[in-house]
Parts: sequence; structure tokens; C-alpha cells
Amino acid sequence: MTGQGKHSLQRNRLYPLFASLILLSGCRADMPGFMNPQGPIAQAQRHHFWVIIALVMIVVIPVIIQTPLILWRYRYRGHAVYRPKWDMSRWLDIIMWAVPILIVAILGVYIWRQTHELDPYRPIAGDQPPLEVQVVGYDWKWLFIYPEQGIATLGQLVVPVDRPISFELTSATVLQSFFIPALGSQIDVMNRMVTRLHLEADHPGRFEGKNMQYNGEGFHRQRFVTRAVDDDAFNDFVQRTREQGQPLDRDAYAIIAQKGDNRDVARELGLNTDDTDAVIRFSTVPDGLFHTIMAGSPIDWSAMTITPPQQGTTRTSVIGGPSDNDTAPSSDHPSSSHDRKEAQP
Repeated sequence: MTGQGKHSLQRNRLYPLFASLILLSGCRADMPGFMNPQGPIAQAQRHHFWVIIALVMIVVIPVIIQTPLILWRYRYRGHAVYRPKWDMSRWLDIIMWAVPILIVAILGVYIWRQTHELDPYRPIAGDQPPLEVQVVGYDWKWLFIYPEQGIATLGQLVVPVDRPISFELTSATVLQSFFIPALGSQIDVMNRMVTRLHLEADHPGRFEGKNMQYNGEGFHRQRFVTRAVDDDAFNDFVQRTREQGQPLDRDAYAIIAQKGDNRDVARELGLNTDDTDAVIRFSTVPDGLFHTIMAGSPIDWSAMTITPPQQGTTRTSVIGGPSDNDTAPSSDHPSSSHDRKEAQP
């Protein structure tokens, strides 16, 4: 074989290794994932993961070590002693069965207890009341409604650091699965049902969120950006959305309800789609919209109260751009907490 052929063969053998390393690496450095938790829930889940791995290794490691040793010792023309009348060892049998049974019992008790402690419906204790966020899943996008602030976003979730977040979730279409790997706790989102989720970010940054449920062509595009920011940045985000967003009215909602991702909605609304995240802001949201969608009832826009934006502000349509980066001035390293009163309209 020529030198070039050998190098080509070596490269081909390395490709699976590189692919495995990429898969194990998770998200990019600016998008922390499961193995780089950014909140207490995800951190607890990572701890559980390593505890389970350690317990399972008690069984797996001896098998990995002894299998090649047994194959080598009892190979053809080997020097192992032949014992035709040896049929069993009581103590060996006890060990072989007792260890796995004990490990399964420990895992069962441990996982049962930790699962109840991390119940997604259980509120997270904190010094401040939780921020309420209502989430609606569409094909193939997520709408985030801030009922206390009277605003909404499509494609971006902005939350304050060190403050519990209380989610109400529903689907306007099919079954979906809401997941922010860096914060933890994947949960299903179903049509005409409300599920609850409580999370918290204890590190500022930019995290990826996604739909983990395969439910049709295009589901992989159902992604969004989660920005964890300090108090001032969150208040600035609320104010900018009120001033620069567009109202979530009948026409805008009709576009959101159509199939397509954030960029498709942005194009239909006549917005700039050059931004990577394709974030759309809504300055006003009809009261009760989330529960009307959840109930599957026709939306009576004339009967729903729309909270007007603050006086003296101009309303323009914005998607992504520098204004979204302003929500986190230092991008990854501010830290503080947020008081609900500061974010009230």
C-alpha cells in the first residue's frame, strides 16, 4: 500500500472518533448544554447522572476488564487448567447475583427520591417571587408571553438571573417537548392542556432551547435563545420591547399560527431576517390570550383587553439586531437579582 493510501486509511479511522467527540462535547462554548449547567435544576441533574454512572460502573468495569482476560486465558492452545468436573461455585453465584440486585435497589430508591425532589411542578424557593412566563408551542416556533409585563417575544426568552421562573406551557398544535438543556427539566407540551415548569438561571449567558419531540417535518427548526441577564438588562429588555415592538393583534397572530419557523413569521411581518436568532418582539398582548389558546376556543379579539404601551413612545417593528444584544450588556458575566415590582408596566 502506498504512503498516500495509508494516510487516507488512517484519516478514515479517525473520522468516527472525531464524530464521537463532537457529539459528546454538546453545545458550543457560547451555548452551554447538559454537561455545563447554568442553573440549580440542571446542576442537580448532572450530579444524578454521574452518581448513576458511578454505580453502574461497579458492574460494567469488572466485565470490561475480565472479558479480555478470560478470552486470553482460555484461548485455543492456552495454558489454563482444565477442570471437567467443576460445575459451580456457590459464593461466586451469590456475588454475581447480589451485586447487580443491590445496585438496582440503590438506584431505584435514589432515583425515586430525586425525581420527587426535582418535580417540575414544584416551585423553586427563592428570595423573590417567581417571574411568570406563559409559553405556547406552534409549528415550528415558541411564543413567550410575559403577563405581568404585558409583552411577548417569539424566538427569544429573556429571564433575570437568580430569580425563579414559573412557566405555564401549552401547545396550539401537536405534542411538543420544551427543553433548555443548560437549565434542565425537559417537559411535554400538549394541546388543550397546561403543564408547569419551574427553572432558575444562576449564571448570566446565552443558552439554547429546543423542541425535543419529533412531531413532523421541520420540528428541528423549533429552537429559541434563552438570555439570562441582570436586573438592569431585564428592565431594559422590557422597556425596549414596549417601545420598539409591534402589537400582537389579529393579523400578527394569524401569521404566527401558520406553519413555519421564526424567520417565516418575520418575512410575513415584513421584518429584517438577517439576524441569526430571528427574534420578534410584541409590545402589547391581549389579556387572557394564553388560556384562550389553551382552551381551543376561537379568539374574540374585540372582547380582549390590550394593555397600551407607555405614553410618549414610538412603536416600530424589530427583529434581532443590536437591540437584542443590549439585553445582556456584558453577554456572559453580569450577575444580580430582579424584583418583580421593577418590571411592572
